[in-house]
Amino acid sequence: MRKLKNSELGRISVEKFKQTKKTPLIVILDNVRSLHNIGAIFRTSDAFLIEKIYLCGITAIPPHKEIHKTALGATESVDWEYVEDTLALINRLKEEKVKILAIEQAENSTMLDTFIPIENQKYAVVFGNEVKGVQQEVVSASDICIEIPQLGTKHSLNIAVSCGVVLWDLFTKIK
Repeated sequence: MRKLKNSELGRISVEKFKQTKKTPLIVILDNVRSLHNIGAIFRTSDAFLIEKIYLCGITAIPPHKEIHKTALGATESVDWEYVEDTLALINRLKEEKVKILAIEQAENSTMLDTFIPIENQKYAVVFGNEVKGVQQEVVSASDICIEIPQLGTKHSLNIAVSCGVVLWDLFTKIK
């Protein structure tokens, strides 16, 4: 085996990215405080051709040097929008027939490994604050609560890691 050079990776331009058919997934960041997490989520969203990111509440918006440090330009490729009220956004997306998946540990949650997406259905996945998680009112308004199975002592993943796990899983199931 030989590591590939950057020139061999087949990277597409931002313009080509914008024209490429997207994965029918939307990411919603509900009061995420870490600029590094926000940047990492942009980068992960770029990798899996995510349709859009909504930055809600206290979640910072680009341009910001700390977001850029981990996003590495993905704030230019991935479509994003700031919306102050997460719950209002959830209600608007539900009216547009988008299914809302809160990523949270909750009663009657569905484990990620058992969740099967409906064909041709658009989903919005909601990731919450690093300490408080997804707001209860947002969890209550969601169609499904998805939980990442965890077997260790912590039962807690960094939000950027959670986002990577969830988007990879949904991306492979949808594709």
